[in-house]
Amino acid sequence: MTHADFILTLSCPDQVGIVASVSSALAQDGCSITDSQQYADLGTGQFFMRVRFTRESNATLADMKSRLASALEPFDMRWDVHDALAPLKVVVMVSKQGHVLNHILFQRREGLLPIDVVGVVSNHEDWRAEVEWHGIDFHHIPVTKETKAQAEAFVLELMKDSGAEALVLARYMQILSDEMCRELHGRAINIHHSLLPSFKGARPYEQAHDRGVKVIGATAHYVTAQLDEGPIIEQDLRRVDHRFSAAELAALGQDLEARALTSAVKAHAENRVLLNGMKTVVFD
Repeated sequence: MTHADFILTLSCPDQVGIVASVSSALAQDGCSITDSQQYADLGTGQFFMRVRFTRESNATLADMKSRLASALEPFDMRWDVHDALAPLKVVVMVSKQGHVLNHILFQRREGLLPIDVVGVVSNHEDWRAEVEWHGIDFHHIPVTKETKAQAEAFVLELMKDSGAEALVLARYMQILSDEMCRELHGRAINIHHSLLPSFKGARPYEQAHDRGVKVIGATAHYVTAQLDEGPIIEQDLRRVDHRFSAAELAALGQDLEARALTSAVKAHAENRVLLNGMKTVVFD
């Protein structure tokens, strides 16, 4: 007998009976729960849950959504069912600095990152050879004030045509328009080279050096129209001291940036991240 492997994610106002209803619905449909995590936010009154389960059949996503709908809809939930074994299709954007892109491509090639990179878009030609060596399409789309709208339209069309569900900004040094941020709400992940909310904008390592910080880090977050203020998914850090120059901080930061973004993309691809207003709930 074959097994279909799914992940159910949901959020809703907290109330009695949610876990019981979900568990009963899955049991009655012959499903076996293999992992379950939940969190009730006492501050916002919201409840979040992620359940991984199997079913002895060739059930499709549409089948499972239909089977679970009657049990979940009375709770005014935002919910979805995902194929637990299907890699997440993503488009990656990069500019001239490729350390984060390289890390993503390596992790993907080694099977450590459950994504399928369907294309890399850049406003520079620098990383074409590296990307194409991995067997991935490279799209050089220069961006100026006059062509910004067309460039963003190309990316959205590429995502639509390829079935990409997320956009990863791997040190892409262009600010997305408000319209594109709204279109990709909860689906575009950026890496910022500091521990947000400190040191927003350009030259954060210089800012950190000037302030004599004792830790440096990187922040992976969802993109919003408010620059560097989207819900945080992951942060990585390292202790430093007065002996580090701004250049040394920047060099150390490159590794932190790569690790933080890759970790955030992995969590997103595994459906472990749920939006909670301007925050996130990230399950283990």
